[in-house]
Amino acid sequence: MSAALKPEAPAPLVRARDLTVRFVSRDSTVHAVNGVDLDLAQGEVLCLLGESGSGKSVTLRALMKLLPKRAQVGGTIEVAGRDVQAMSERQLADFRGGDVAMIFQEPMTALDPVFTIGRQIAEAVQRHEGASRAAADARALELLELVHIPSAKRRLAAYPHELSGGLRQRAMIAVALACKPKVLLADEPTTALDATVQIQVLLLLRELQEKLGMGVIFVTHDLGVAGEIADRVAVMYAGRVVEEGPVGPFMAGPLHPYPQGLLGATVHAGMRGKRLTTIPGAPPSLERLPEGCAFAPRCNLAEPACTAAMPEARHAGPGRMARCIKVPGM
Repeated sequence: MSAALKPEAPAPLVRARDLTVRFVSRDSTVHAVNGVDLDLAQGEVLCLLGESGSGKSVTLRALMKLLPKRAQVGGTIEVAGRDVQAMSERQLADFRGGDVAMIFQEPMTALDPVFTIGRQIAEAVQRHEGASRAAADARALELLELVHIPSAKRRLAAYPHELSGGLRQRAMIAVALACKPKVLLADEPTTALDATVQIQVLLLLRELQEKLGMGVIFVTHDLGVAGEIADRVAVMYAGRVVEEGPVGPFMAGPLHPYPQGLLGATVHAGMRGKRLTTIPGAPPSLERLPEGCAFAPRCNLAEPACTAAMPEARHAGPGRMARCIKVPGM
């Protein structure tokens, strides 16, 4: 087929370009996100990986315009073909929950303690779809069954504090899915759960994503979680994406020294009797970022060129990118 006849690739469901987020106070400026480019395709799961403070959660909230007023957000953000930066408050109210929804890390702070689970789900359906009370209640029951909550009909009348941590997390997923969003943002939704429940919730999210065809951006600091749920991985450090690529090749051999260190510090099968490696030092202050590679002070491969200027993105295989001068470009 000639180039002229090839069908155009579908537009990304989420497209962010040169995304920056600054938190400015009288005494300092925190450079939380620094020139992030992200794409998410229909039906894809993208994991944002990195240490606490790397900019993962701030990036996620910027996609929904959920940051506080004092945050200065730059760059372009398009979700489901809509310019998020240009939306009014009224448009954002329809956009959140309709086109895009979020699952938060701690359901007890995200769910309203004075309303039953069923009422919270039904209210979202009524608000975005204009459904009757009876239809919204029926949809709430359907969603609790969808997320595999046992005795779903009885749980409709339960308040958040009456559910276990795992059931609350499933209820919050049901609330997020109430209006069939195109994009689901998940901010470390399994961190507070024990290992057994964590696996159950991860498998549930993957099952729902495939069944509903959603695009998902999943924030985590756990490489095991990324390997379980992701199609593609983007590793963040000091507010920048330092490596990106398909999950299989990434897990087999990261290109950038930072994710190499993360993988070396992760327990996995076959490590009995072996020492874990460590990454020396600490992440840089986001108030005083260095001119060059922010990871250079902790990197055993660093050389003078690393601190002179920020390394350009180098492409090293299908869909793979790393910001490191040691990576041979293509």
